[in-house]
Amino acid sequence: MSITVNGLDELKKLAGSDLGTSEWIEVTQERIDTFADATGDHQWIHVDPEKAKEGPFGAPIAHGYLTLSLFIPLFTELLDVQGVTTKVNYGLNKVRFPSPVKVGSRIRLTAKLAEVEEVPGGVQITVDGAIEIEGGAKPAAVLQSLSRFYA
Repeated sequence: MSITVNGLDELKKLAGSDLGTSEWIEVTQERIDTFADATGDHQWIHVDPEKAKEGPFGAPIAHGYLTLSLFIPLFTELLDVQGVTTKVNYGLNKVRFPSPVKVGSRIRLTAKLAEVEEVPGGVQITVDGAIEIEGGAKPAAVLQSLSRFYA
């Protein structure tokens, strides 16, 4: 379920709030292959299912940066900021990949709006997120994301 805010003042009021949990999405071999084509990273552990069966994880795994890139579509399920002119990904403070995402796994995002601070012309938000693997003991990714919203 998405939280919708209208404008920067409403966004500021959410500081410290739990944003909830996104829906599950499946990480398919097709998605992994498409990411490999887009980035040029065709390491066998991602794109060769037969060889990956004999590898350390027993199956192909998603690229860590593919998992990280899925933060955006998962996050947009949680927070919808309206009444602003521009939304910008400003960067990351910290990212870790505690557990690999095997092909066919389902992942989701749990997030908290840790901080909202003013910047010239808008606000910067800091989001603490964990991309969880269905049935997994450890998350696929733990991150702190920065975004800016301008009036």
